[in-house]
Amino acid sequence: MLAFLTVTLLFADPAILKTEFIYDTGPYPSIHATTIVETPSGLVSAWFGGTAEKNPDVCIYVSRLVDGKWTESIETANGVQADGSRHPTWNPVLFQPKDAPLMLFYKVGPSPSTWWGEFKTSKDGGKSWSAAQKLPKGIFGPIKNKPVQLTNGDILCPTSNETDEKPSRWAIYFERTSDLGKTWTRTELLHDGVQVGAIQPSILLLGGDKLQAVGRTKQGKVFQITSDDAGKTWDEISLTDLPNPNSGTDAVTLADGRHLLIYNHTAKGRSPLNLAVSNAAKSWEAALVFEEEPKKEFSYPAIIQTNDGLVHITYTWQRKKVKHVVVDPTKLTTKPMLDGKWP
Repeated sequence: MLAFLTVTLLFADPAILKTEFIYDTGPYPSIHATTIVETPSGLVSAWFGGTAEKNPDVCIYVSRLVDGKWTESIETANGVQADGSRHPTWNPVLFQPKDAPLMLFYKVGPSPSTWWGEFKTSKDGGKSWSAAQKLPKGIFGPIKNKPVQLTNGDILCPTSNETDEKPSRWAIYFERTSDLGKTWTRTELLHDGVQVGAIQPSILLLGGDKLQAVGRTKQGKVFQITSDDAGKTWDEISLTDLPNPNSGTDAVTLADGRHLLIYNHTAKGRSPLNLAVSNAAKSWEAALVFEEEPKKEFSYPAIIQTNDGLVHITYTWQRKKVKHVVVDPTKLTTKPMLDGKWP
């Protein structure tokens, strides 16, 4: 009854055009950390899947939207090493640079404090992929959410660090490549990782060289931080009024200048899954609730806007399925949030 009611409520909102499962059932029981991108030949999505997160059999899987249907997911990367040992893979991120091959970033290793970064490229929209390239030591690529390509062509990757200390220090920073991953530079860690423990940023475009990043924290709130020089330096990190249950978020700047943030608007748990809208990335208004079932998990979303103006969202559905939602942002209606409370 709850599932039926949720679907009915979703389609009652005219902004939601479509909901579907990209991966419903299949050969691996557990999935997490979805990503989605638009290529010249269509949409491509990816995630990691296996018996359970952290297990060595967890691989990166890719699916493409072809003639209105998602293809069967194909194993595209794994953690098999030259000596025959095997590690899990983590957090794929798809990114389509301008006039260049599609990129797939991901992590390999036993845990977030010990993993390393790798990437592959595809010249045919995700049908086939290059051999894996290991990123330089200390470079991990985008840690969960998509990069942005700046006006000068630089690709700016939002990333973060998790240490082995107890408590673990969680700190964000940014990596940059001007030659499609051949060479890299990076900022230092932007905060101490304790007073605000933050990871997995998303980048918003505020106009000119001004950027803002938002994301997940241990402090129960979404963080924010801004840059006035295209991500070379950043100001002090701070907490917004929006709740965050230490769960992944994502955000995107629309062509009309508005910003969308998808996240779990709750202090605990990973339900509900919500969409908020902002005109200036300062205050946020409530827009949509995609899922709302107590004690269920709807998490680790990814969000993009395609060239036709529509918004595409993917997310983990109870660690079992990949959900895809299509939204028309011109039909969004919003309500103010007072002190971060959903209306």
